[in-house]
Amino acid sequence: MERAMEQLNRLTRSLRRARTVELPDDNETAVYTLMPMVMADQHRSVSELLSNSKFDVNYAFGRVKRSLLHIAANCGSVECLVLLLKKGANPNYQDISGCTPLHLAARNGQKKCMSKLLEYSADVNICNNEGLTAIHWLAVNGRTELLHDLVQHVSDVDVEDAMGQTALHVACQNGHKTTVQCLLDSGADINRPNVSGATPLYFACSHGQRDTAQILLLRGAKYLPDKNGVTPLDLCVQGGYGETCEVLIQYHPRLFQTIIQMTQSEDLRENMLRQVLEHLSQQSESQYLKILTSLAEVATTNGHKLLRMTSPRFIEFVCKHDEVLKCFVNRNPKIIFDHFHFLLECPELMSRFMHIIKAQPFKDRCEWFYEHLHSGQPDSDMVHRPVNENDILLVHRDSIFRSSCEVVSKANCAKLKQGIAVRFHGEEGMGQGVVREWFDILSNEIVNPDYALFTQSADGTTFQPNSNSYVNPDHLNYFRFAGQILGLALNHRQLVNIYFTRSFYKHILGIPVNYQDVASIDPEYAKNLQWILDNDISDLGLELTFSVETDVFGAMEEVPLKPGGGSILVTQNNKAEYVQLVTELRMTRAIQPQINAFLQGFHMFIPPSLIQLFDEYELELLLSGMPEIDVSDWIKNTEYTSGYEREDPVIQWFWEVVEDITPEERVLLLQFVTGSSRVPHGGFANIMGGSGLQNFTIAAVPYTPNLLPTSSTCINMLKLPEYPSKEILKDRLLVALHCGSYGYTMA
Repeated sequence: MERAMEQLNRLTRSLRRARTVELPDDNETAVYTLMPMVMADQHRSVSELLSNSKFDVNYAFGRVKRSLLHIAANCGSVECLVLLLKKGANPNYQDISGCTPLHLAARNGQKKCMSKLLEYSADVNICNNEGLTAIHWLAVNGRTELLHDLVQHVSDVDVEDAMGQTALHVACQNGHKTTVQCLLDSGADINRPNVSGATPLYFACSHGQRDTAQILLLRGAKYLPDKNGVTPLDLCVQGGYGETCEVLIQYHPRLFQTIIQMTQSEDLRENMLRQVLEHLSQQSESQYLKILTSLAEVATTNGHKLLRMTSPRFIEFVCKHDEVLKCFVNRNPKIIFDHFHFLLECPELMSRFMHIIKAQPFKDRCEWFYEHLHSGQPDSDMVHRPVNENDILLVHRDSIFRSSCEVVSKANCAKLKQGIAVRFHGEEGMGQGVVREWFDILSNEIVNPDYALFTQSADGTTFQPNSNSYVNPDHLNYFRFAGQILGLALNHRQLVNIYFTRSFYKHILGIPVNYQDVASIDPEYAKNLQWILDNDISDLGLELTFSVETDVFGAMEEVPLKPGGGSILVTQNNKAEYVQLVTELRMTRAIQPQINAFLQGFHMFIPPSLIQLFDEYELELLLSGMPEIDVSDWIKNTEYTSGYEREDPVIQWFWEVVEDITPEERVLLLQFVTGSSRVPHGGFANIMGGSGLQNFTIAAVPYTPNLLPTSSTCINMLKLPEYPSKEILKDRLLVALHCGSYGYTMA
């Protein structure tokens, strides 16, 4: 390998000097000289090197024993492929896995390479070690336009792989409609079973491919079980594929009665009931509601009874009916509040359903939040009912923070939940205008540096609890008051003119922080943590241990990240734990008393069971409202990297999607990439990153199905896969925005 690298370096130097280089005599060295040229389709250079050499164009190299023809076919280097074929390269040579160049061209959709290989007598019927032909590869990836060309050269489209599966089986499994139609038009057996008796319809139903199943049924596919008696309907029920189930019922109406019988079975598995209700939702609404109501009554009655019993019995009940409850929540998430609201009071159990709730539209969750928050309360609008003089919050303008803290701490919490009446000392004005003014002034006072409660983030746009707030003797009382003010504002839908760091919103919601949150207070340190995660630290000699030096009441002390941390070295295997513990120390442990005091005040008006309906981005919107975003300025100040340019179709689709989505979703996008929902003064040109000004950047990422966009907030970078269409881009982007706080990359 060292010798090959030397040859590559020699080649590079020669090309830079515009001098011809001769091909080494031995095949092993020569092939590594030629390979990068073939990959780049530099056919003139390859032709020149081969013209005066004895190189064997069929030489197989590397661990998988492929020839340069394999490389050209795999990369789509059609000019080099033709050159190699003319030089005598064998189009049917199989690598160690049995793949020919035609297999690789088909797998990657290299149409021109496939055509040339066929011209030079490539055998389309050769199977690799798993029994796959080129037809199988095209069917797997849905390359219908190539399949039309290839089937003309195929004697049998029903060649089976090692599992007895034909191209039609795999096309049905992956839902490639046009490919399925092409194979059927070419004579594929629509009812051919594999080794376990599974037909193409069985495969389509096993993966919920509704449209594919409909094509098969329309063409007369039989409804057949496999050798174990499992039917296509069973697969739809087990997978929760309601639409596919509906298609089966459309062509076989008797199956509807089969579903009804499933609900009456005494030995019915609980996950079956969830699937049954999903299928019924596609049928008669009255039948669905009848079943839903009766089962909801049973679950609710038992749930309330068990609430009065021991906690283990309650947990046992919910775990037993977990799938049934999830079915209800999936079909109608509001049922959590209407019938199963007892779950809200138990975070351990509610966590089972929270992902379903959070997947619902933000607007709907806001409505549920306020409905349940104010349920059982009298009229909450103080303006429209008489105000008792003793209930008025009388505050002084010249000492608004301290006087407000005093009167709020003495006020009746239940009455404050119902409504707020504020009067400034020496002034007559009252009403909602005065209340809004009061909240607005207090927003500025809470972050007033004179009180030392909060410090500005690195970019100067958000605030984080000050770890040195103890310099103010009353700091914990003031943090409690700050929590009360934000809780009151949220309770009464009043916006506050203050924005916190993403990590502090996470603390309010009880969401764990991660290393990216460190960027808000120390961007450079966040980049260092990112570097540790991205690189192998085994032999770097960092000599890090699970302890760090930190400021403790004004003095630097060595603080262990976990018991005995000072003697535990950070290694490649435990570095992720180290990064998380450092993050928790910087972002949580250092300000734990302040967080606790704030939450004590906040939870007086906003229960944790309800605020958990939102993520940190949405909580910011609830508290501080929607910022303005100028999309044209955004486009103007965006950079592109890793292969993207402004004129690329994916980039044009991206900006069209940004124009199409709602203002709330634009804010989520900005938060997702930069960690902030606000654009600094002066627009996007002034966005800050880890090391100063850092433009919003879009980087190219190779596309694979279901891959979501990701981001690096330290450098304001959106990693955008090269999606094949605007529709897929929009779908994946919105999924990422609404699941971004969970760090998913596939969904």
